[in-house]
Amino acid sequence: MPLTTGKTTALALATAAIASALTTVSSAEATSALDWGACAGDGHDARQECATLDVPLNYRDPDGKSITLTVSRVRSERPEARRGTLLLIPGGPGEPGLNRPSTVGKRLPQSVRDAYDLISFDPRGTGQSTPASCDLAAGDRSLATTRPWPAADGGITENVTTARRVADACARNGGDLLPTLSTVNEARDIDSVRRALGERKLSAWGRSYGTYVGSVYAQLYPERTDRWVLDSNDDPDPEQVERRWLANFAVGTEDSFPAFAKWASDPGSPVRLADTPAGVRRLVLDLAARLDAEPLPWEGANPPELNGNVFRQSVLTALYSRSQFEGLARLVRDAEQGRVPGAAPPDLPQDTAAVAFATICNDVEWPTSVPGHARAVAASRVSHPLTAGMPVNITPCSFWRHEPQDKPVRITDRGPSNVLMVQNRYDVATPYSGALNLRRAFGDRARMVTVDTTGHGAAYVPAPYGSSCADRAVTDYLVGGVRPARDVSCAPDAR
Repeated sequence: MPLTTGKTTALALATAAIASALTTVSSAEATSALDWGACAGDGHDARQECATLDVPLNYRDPDGKSITLTVSRVRSERPEARRGTLLLIPGGPGEPGLNRPSTVGKRLPQSVRDAYDLISFDPRGTGQSTPASCDLAAGDRSLATTRPWPAADGGITENVTTARRVADACARNGGDLLPTLSTVNEARDIDSVRRALGERKLSAWGRSYGTYVGSVYAQLYPERTDRWVLDSNDDPDPEQVERRWLANFAVGTEDSFPAFAKWASDPGSPVRLADTPAGVRRLVLDLAARLDAEPLPWEGANPPELNGNVFRQSVLTALYSRSQFEGLARLVRDAEQGRVPGAAPPDLPQDTAAVAFATICNDVEWPTSVPGHARAVAASRVSHPLTAGMPVNITPCSFWRHEPQDKPVRITDRGPSNVLMVQNRYDVATPYSGALNLRRAFGDRARMVTVDTTGHGAAYVPAPYGSSCADRAVTDYLVGGVRPARDVSCAPDAR
């Protein structure tokens, strides 16, 4: 049953890209306004440089208060082969990006590292940029809490209480930064970075939430995009945006779980849980119900127990990568035998939690009907039992104090044909069905490479879980400008 909204009108949709043309400058005239120096902290390549950039808190008041973005760079490893700047767009929302030129950069082939300066940044509110915080209690920053898992009986009373508490804390403690945390403002910030770099155009590789940021940027600033790669693609539905992404976890989990069930029932599996995939599914669902009734104590965890919902969240998390299948199977086996799990998952940092909540709540209006959510949860528990109603449950956005400052951006086929999408057919977080919606929205602007495998992340995935076919398609485009003439399918390197 669809949820109802308490708002009086639906938001209008942004349909037109900006009208002003960008003044053309030659590469010789392009100069950077950034003062590059050593990066703070560790975990990055010694060659990585960092700089800060002041941008408007509110782009409607460009001469008003400013905030700081921290930007990073690893220069082309062969300056004579350099063709431009490749922006590595962070995921999330709420994920810092400053070290991506070092960490993600290592996964790129040498030819890409030669062809581009690798650039990334901590989005506003995160990391070393001006930080955001709702000053949330630790109990409201665990992944099992930030995802709205219903009670064991399907009730949502506790979820309503938690959602109100988080929304109130963000309104009380978020200051003037929190209302500005949105995808549209991140796109504006990226264009501020582009100008500071002195670049006429950017190339980009965005993954997960970074695909939506990249899509919005490409819609708002089409003439400023060069070679645009979007990996593991968010559904761009302009009427729902993040509401659709949350709901898609039900679809993505059902799409992805069969791969785990097949692995965990294979006679050659190092941790075989059942004789058949159907047996694995029954075991997981029965174990979740048992942990609802009799949680296992889990010292150091938040909450300090392995209950049904913590277990369900652990299943969902493990489906992001086939490399996590063995760990999930061991968790199932140990919990079946009453053994306490190992290290507890970390809580979300204050800045990540604040940016995540604020972005999903500021991007689009959310339904406010508590009975509507309760009905949706009840229906979803029947149709998608692995996620037990969580993807359609109530969130802090239903009690959010800030109205969206910008209209959701409708992605269209108006703009250069320079987008390459890569997508796994079975993806827990960004399902194939949602990626197809983005593909249709772009029309002839895009081509899509689909990999017939399970996991979140389709290109440059560490062996043995990637696809050299998809990697070649991305590399050929980024380095040589050769994009498939039509949509293509790729096989994984290992099944």
